Amino acid sequence: MTTVSIRLDDDMKQQLDIMCDEMGMNLTTFFMIYAKKALRDRRIPFDITAPVEPFYSESNMAQLAKAEQQVKAGNVVVKTMEELEAMEVE
Repeated sequence: MTTVSIRLDDDMKQQLDIMCDEMGMNLTTFFMIYAKKALRDRRIPFDITAPVEPFYSESNMAQLAKAEQQVKAGNVVVKTMEELEAMEVE
């Protein structure tokens, strides 16, 4: 049997301890389950992805599509720079 040491942020460890306790296990059992799953499946047992650039997020793309539909339907307000500056709250 080999001992493996893992460094965790104090808050993360506390949260993980609580979660494991709620599931009826300890951290050793948690990591053993994780390791066995990874070895059995020959992959990390969850998806690892790079963060999506905020502009291309699903919610922003939906807003852009909605705005495009509004423009195509003629539901737009046009103001000059002077009109916008006059609206500025001081």
